Amino acid sequence: MEVLTAAGSIVSAASEGGFHAPTIEEFFPKAFLLEGTPFEFNRIMMLRVISTIVICAIFWIAASRLKLVPSRGQSLAEMAMDFVRVSIAEETMGKEKAAKFLPLITTIFFMVVAMNITGVIPFLNIAGTSVVGVPLLLALIVYVTYHAAGIKSQGLGGYLKTALILPGAPPAMHVLLIPIEFLTKFVIQPFTLTIRLLANMLVGHLLLVLAFGATWFFFFDASLGFKAFGFITFLGGFFVTLLEILIAVLQAYIFALLASVYINQATEAEH
Repeated sequence: MEVLTAAGSIVSAASEGGFHAPTIEEFFPKAFLLEGTPFEFNRIMMLRVISTIVICAIFWIAASRLKLVPSRGQSLAEMAMDFVRVSIAEETMGKEKAAKFLPLITTIFFMVVAMNITGVIPFLNIAGTSVVGVPLLLALIVYVTYHAAGIKSQGLGGYLKTALILPGAPPAMHVLLIPIEFLTKFVIQPFTLTIRLLANMLVGHLLLVLAFGATWFFFFDASLGFKAFGFITFLGGFFVTLLEILIAVLQAYIFALLASVYINQATEAEH
């Protein structure tokens, strides 16, 4: 349970005698390996490695124990895979195209879920996607994929034509629309993918820190008349924790869905 185990990073009230609101410095922990080098390793990087190992281990175990009559764990794994395949990839791109890009979409979805969910796990308490590196890397992978797929499908000239020129628009409007479409598809889309995921996980962590930090302060440091407020902030923190679990999955869904939409748009002759 998230409860007050987030103390260390959430509040320094116990040691300094007062409530201290969370700051952006929490997302830049001190390196404990290779400090001062381009390969320095800190707590958030460690969480990313743990998330990757855990999600790979879960699916490796599920795949190695497949049965004709599935166990409960196998059923859950198959349901999760079918959700990505049917509800995200096939509904967006159709079965034939979805089969080609399904490994990428599936990897994105489960990678984001695994790294998001560490934000509500006791003693971890921060999402691996709450620092820009992973969201930006995934956005760039999607960016390169849908442009490469579009060029491969239509050729460079055909892709640029369908990407930048809106069918049915008056010719005079192209002077305005082509720069807008260029900025949208070649500049803005990777940043919106990055910022949407990053901002949600960053804000979620700050809210949890604030709620449970205030709980610690009211219970252990505030005067007697204010201790009752600790129950309010604790309930608020518990609600935010449940909300963060939902957001962790929802943001993975949105990221994978937008990746599918962008790839589908890039490979269609007209859209």
